[in-house]
Amino acid sequence: MSRTPLDVAALRPALLAPTGPLGAVDVVDAVASTHTEMVARARAGAVASAVLVAEHQRAGRGRAGRTWQTPPRAALTASYLLRPHVPAGSLGWLPLLAGLAVVRTLGPGGVRARLKWPNDVLLPAHEAVEGLGRYRKVAGVLAEVVPDGGAGDGPGVVLGVGLNVDQAAEELPVPTATSLRLVGGAGLDRGELLVALTGELFATLARWEAAGGDAEAAGLAGEYAEVSATLGTRVRVEPAGGGDAVVGEALRVADDGALVLATADGERVVTAGDVHHLRREE
Repeated sequence: MSRTPLDVAALRPALLAPTGPLGAVDVVDAVASTHTEMVARARAGAVASAVLVAEHQRAGRGRAGRTWQTPPRAALTASYLLRPHVPAGSLGWLPLLAGLAVVRTLGPGGVRARLKWPNDVLLPAHEAVEGLGRYRKVAGVLAEVVPDGGAGDGPGVVLGVGLNVDQAAEELPVPTATSLRLVGGAGLDRGELLVALTGELFATLARWEAAGGDAEAAGLAGEYAEVSATLGTRVRVEPAGGGDAVVGEALRVADDGALVLATADGERVVTAGDVHHLRREE
C-alpha cells in the first residue's frame, strides 16, 4: 500500500522555535522504538523540547513492557523529550494530560475520543468487547522519567505517543484496536496531526506548569474528567507488578495522577495498573 511520507521540510518551520515550541525535530525512516531511542538521547544529554518521529516503528514500547509494530507511514509514532517545571510528585499527571492533548487534537476533525486511565485513547465502537465496552483503542501514551544526562537542567521525561492513523483492520495488532481511517478519518494527514498534537501538548503543559503542577487548580482535572471513559464507571484494576485485582467505581484522579476507587471496603488508590471496564452486573 502506497502511503505519503512526512514532509520534514514543512514540519520543521511549523514546529521549531520561534514559530513552534520545539528545539529539535528529527524524523527517521525506521527505528525499533522512538521511545527507547529518545531515552538514550536524553541520557546522553540531549536538549529538552525535542521530538523524534518514525515513519516505521518495528518494536514500539507500550506500558508494562508491551511491544507493538506499525506499518510504514500508517501511524503517528512520536517521542518527546520534556523537562516539565513541576514537582516530582505531580508527574503522574503527565501521561493523562498527554491523552487529553490527543483528544483535543482529534476533536476538530470530528473524531470524538475518550480516555481510559491511565494512558489509552479510545474511540466509540458498535460492539462491546471485554475490558473496553463499546470502545476501541486508537492511541497510547508512555511516560518515563530520565535522570539528567549532562544537559544541566535536571531530570527529563520522555513522552511517547502512538496514534493509529491509516491502518486497515487487518493491519491492527489486536481486535481491540482501531484507527482513524476505520472511523471515517481516511485522508487525515500525519504531519498536520503532529503539528496540532504538539501545539495542544505544549499549551496544556504550560497551563499545568503555571499552576505549579496542580491539575485541579489549572482546570485540567475537570477537563480530563469530562472526556474520561473510566471515571464514574465500574472497573477492575489489575495492579502493576501483580497482586489482587481491585474492583470498584472509579471516582476521581488524585493529585499525583493515581486512580481513586470506591470499593466494598472503602476507597482504594491505585497508582499503576491495567483497567478493565465492567458491565454493571459484573
